[in-house]
Amino acid sequence: MDASTLIFAGGMSLIGGALAFVGVFAWLAARFSYPQILDGSADEVLPRLRTGGARLRAIWTIYSLLPLLLVIGAFGTYAALRSSREAMLLALVLATVGSFAMCLGLMRWPSVHWELARAYESAGADARRGIGATFTGLNLYLGNYVGEFLGELCLGGFFLLSGFALRAEWDFPRWLSVCGVLFALLFIVGAFRNVAPRVQRIADLNNYLLPAWMIVLGGAILWYRLP
Repeated sequence: MDASTLIFAGGMSLIGGALAFVGVFAWLAARFSYPQILDGSADEVLPRLRTGGARLRAIWTIYSLLPLLLVIGAFGTYAALRSSREAMLLALVLATVGSFAMCLGLMRWPSVHWELARAYESAGADARRGIGATFTGLNLYLGNYVGEFLGELCLGGFFLLSGFALRAEWDFPRWLSVCGVLFALLFIVGAFRNVAPRVQRIADLNNYLLPAWMIVLGGAILWYRLP
């Protein structure tokens, strides 16, 4: 695959992934109280997950796969920012690790949580306490630590290195680099919300900034690198 094809695929993946993220996020927010429901107990969440049926499960499946588009986007960005090969190689690794971490975190919903929701329906009081403990543990490990903290920290590293790499490209406007670095710093700070609740507002803001910057970055590499 030549560089132009890779850049095109990467740019379109960043833009398409951003639009898909907004659409799925909005659907889950309207019909599943997402992301507020992430703080709910098993008694509250599992019955609602089960009630959502196959459609809700399918939406969660789609949502869990969307981070994979960031891997393609990272390859395209790597191919586009030719003046910073070493830094962008590290950025590519970080984006790949972060994307898979996010996938693992989100995949708990249509898989393990779905089965927990099925078992919860007919479980007795003692069994429900066990299911609740499993539900909480999975949210803490796969959700908070793997998906949110590790995933967002690595992805923030990708955006930070990409932001600095944009500065080394003479044909990219300087404001792109400044915006990329500023967004990346906010994204990294937001990743610490589970240990520093004061940054929760920044994390909430990042839900809007992330798709916006993905569209800007994807559009930039398409505009400035393709003939």
